[in-house]
Amino acid sequence: MAAASALNQGIYNAPDVALHYASLSYLTASEKYLFQAYIQPGMAILDIGVGGGRTTPLLSSLASRYVGIDYANEMIRTCREKFPTLDFRTLDASDLGCFTNASFDAVVMAFNSIDYVLPESQRRRCLQECHRILKNGGLLIFSSHNPRAIFVKPAWNRERMAKIANDIGGGGLRAQCTASLLASMMTGYALARCAVRTVVKALRKIKTCAFWTGSGLWLDPSHGGLVTHTWTPNRCIEEVEAVGFQITKYLGDDFPQTSGEFVTDWYYYVFRKF
Repeated sequence: MAAASALNQGIYNAPDVALHYASLSYLTASEKYLFQAYIQPGMAILDIGVGGGRTTPLLSSLASRYVGIDYANEMIRTCREKFPTLDFRTLDASDLGCFTNASFDAVVMAFNSIDYVLPESQRRRCLQECHRILKNGGLLIFSSHNPRAIFVKPAWNRERMAKIANDIGGGGLRAQCTASLLASMMTGYALARCAVRTVVKALRKIKTCAFWTGSGLWLDPSHGGLVTHTWTPNRCIEEVEAVGFQITKYLGDDFPQTSGEFVTDWYYYVFRKF
């Protein structure tokens, strides 16, 4: 397992990978909702697994104190170049000894960074450390992969399809007929594409112990292959509450759509220290 952790760290330290994460500037719909609902102005915030600083602009703008950490030196170097006035440190998430007890109001671990705190003993230590450095009532917000997500939802750009139909049809009834035909074609294409992707995804996941037991490892093909921890919401909540947190909210990455055990790729969680 130590080898798996070292492998992941090496991947995240690659300059091209760091550059990729540095180029990202969006927040997911789930993150926007949760940050707006739970992150209050004036909070002291620790951003663990900060990566290329995707969440930094929003969180730092709200925080009275903001610290971003990552175990990949290259990620921290990139963040310091992008945000030279902010505090970034190369630290392992399972060892937060440089921070005093009850020194933060919120700990954020976005982009499933907790899934790469390996092995299990280190992940538990990370959770204990987060509990220690949070004030009473403080928040732990993170996302994590769902091992049972095997189905891919069909999707297509309806606005683009309507524009094409209008350009071809010239408006009116002709455009409506063209739109209907395109809709039928795109529906068939989307369903066929999703069927293929679902088979590939299912074959990759159903052979893992994590799929059947609800918790465990799988090899995420991203960046050449990342050893990734995954757990179902029930298993996640059970483990995190065991170290002194209480679940407040969780929702899928497909928010605001309805989440499903075999569809949602990862979940976002909000826990409160009590």
